Amino acid sequence: MLPLKEKIQALSASFFDEILTVRRYLHQHPELSMQEYQTSAFIQQKLKEYGISFEAGIATTGIVGHIHGMKEGNKTIALRADMDALPITEANNLPYKSTNSGVMHACGHDAHMASLLGTAKILQNTREYWGGTVRLIFQPSEESYPGGASLMIGEGVLENPVPAGIFGQHVAPQIEAGKVGIRKGIYMASTDEVYLTVKGKGGHAATPHLCIDPVLIASHIVVALQQIVSRNNTPWIPTVLSFGRIMGEGRMNVIPDEVKLDGTIRTFNEGWRAEAHRKIRTIAQGVAVSMGGNCEVDIKEGYPFLKNDETLTSDFHQSAAEYLGKENIVDLDLSMTAEDFAFYSHKIPACFYRLGTRNEQAGIISNVHTATFNIDEKALITGMGLTAWAAIKELAR
Repeated sequence: MLPLKEKIQALSASFFDEILTVRRYLHQHPELSMQEYQTSAFIQQKLKEYGISFEAGIATTGIVGHIHGMKEGNKTIALRADMDALPITEANNLPYKSTNSGVMHACGHDAHMASLLGTAKILQNTREYWGGTVRLIFQPSEESYPGGASLMIGEGVLENPVPAGIFGQHVAPQIEAGKVGIRKGIYMASTDEVYLTVKGKGGHAATPHLCIDPVLIASHIVVALQQIVSRNNTPWIPTVLSFGRIMGEGRMNVIPDEVKLDGTIRTFNEGWRAEAHRKIRTIAQGVAVSMGGNCEVDIKEGYPFLKNDETLTSDFHQSAAEYLGKENIVDLDLSMTAEDFAFYSHKIPACFYRLGTRNEQAGIISNVHTATFNIDEKALITGMGLTAWAAIKELAR
């Protein structure tokens, strides 16, 4: 019998063609958040083929499967993959290009699902080597609030029993295929949506003295709110407040009645996050009233910051070094991007790592959330094998 690591590596290589086909099928048939019905049905079919028991229909389209090792052990480790796609029209000229108009797996969730299915097949074929239980979580709606993670947690996905830890994998087009990125502790930011409606009094642009100009008020609000980051926040807590959309239904000679602003605030501290929300409301409303108008503030709370458990992530780092070699591990910086995997990380020990998918020679360099995003598909060999190895190693600790 082959040693376990060599067995997993051999299975990863032998399963690659099948998992490649899985990824390409999923890429061709993307579905938006909470609409992943065809995707869910496909995953259920694969789990049945692999002989893995599961429950479906969790948080609408979510799936939870279980694989039990044949050795003694009562520990449970969870593995998560997200399923939804983005409202982007794919610009790649590929034989497996999206067939759903205006929808694309531009964030790599097709690779996450395919990789986890590959991991599941490896674990199912190595059960004689390990004990305990691996819980497979196929999760809807990572891309849209309130986040499928929070919904699945609410339906008991982390209960009966509570897993000792959870691993999540995400593609990284900045990291070369064959490598992984890891960071202990706080890693990704919280994210909240900020919607402002500035109300004034419209009229002819040639008679501004007869108006209360919401365009001017909105401009002052945008500038004034920057002091929240530059003057109210400690420099030790990275924070971003950005507005990406301003809408005023006037024209070159018409001052509108109201202006809408859409933005986001992201940070790494829950206490400061709540205080920043309060300051946004106070400053926006104060500026508007001081200029004769009014401002309605709607802050939709999104995902919390993501924290990688120190012990679990150290364990994963060790497992990755054993499986891939230390030279193939990249140290990650803090990221202002957000992930609903963060909800899991505030409930149980969690480790969220990056799977390198970049291949400059092949021109695979586009960032996620772009119409030309793609992956070096050989990264799937790394992803499925490493995750299986790390899960088995953690069950034995």
